[in-house]
Amino acid sequence: MPDLPGERRQRFTTIVLGIDPGTITTGYGVVGRMGSGMSILACGAIRNTPRTPMPARLKRIHEELSSVIKTHQPTECAIETAFYGKNAQSALKLGHARGVSLLVAAEHEIPTAEYSPREVKKAVVGKGNASKEQVQFMVKALLGQTTSHMMLDASDALAVAICHLHRCTVPDPLGKDWKAYVDAHPERVKR
Repeated sequence: MPDLPGERRQRFTTIVLGIDPGTITTGYGVVGRMGSGMSILACGAIRNTPRTPMPARLKRIHEELSSVIKTHQPTECAIETAFYGKNAQSALKLGHARGVSLLVAAEHEIPTAEYSPREVKKAVVGKGNASKEQVQFMVKALLGQTTSHMMLDASDALAVAICHLHRCTVPDPLGKDWKAYVDAHPERVKR
């Protein structure tokens, strides 16, 4: 994963780390926003084997996400909420991966938002029951990716980041909270 030069990183007003959690595979995607445009900065997957003990899996997720955060310095984080299926054991394992992902963001003091799988699909594809392949197709189109290979876990994480960029609000510069925003985020305002 290449490091972004400081001057390129500064071009972005917002950098969002999207996370699609899982104990076997955790997808991540980093998307930067410049004005109304978006650009992919990094994406990939943290892979574990089913035979790896759970504590070791969680440690690897923690270490890898910490590395992504240190490299790309996201200003915000977005994570997919738990999917409620029929298998309670799977839901518990997913909860472990979500917890570690939330912890990493909190350790780096990154504001974090959570989105349901349906909400992410609707924001990216336009319908909440879209397939993973439809999500991947739209993620590539929205980010101008022409590469044929992108892991589904990575495209799902990028979709979470894109969903967040569509949902997050920018303060009204004429509103009474603008001064508080500038004081809290001087690096985001050109002077």
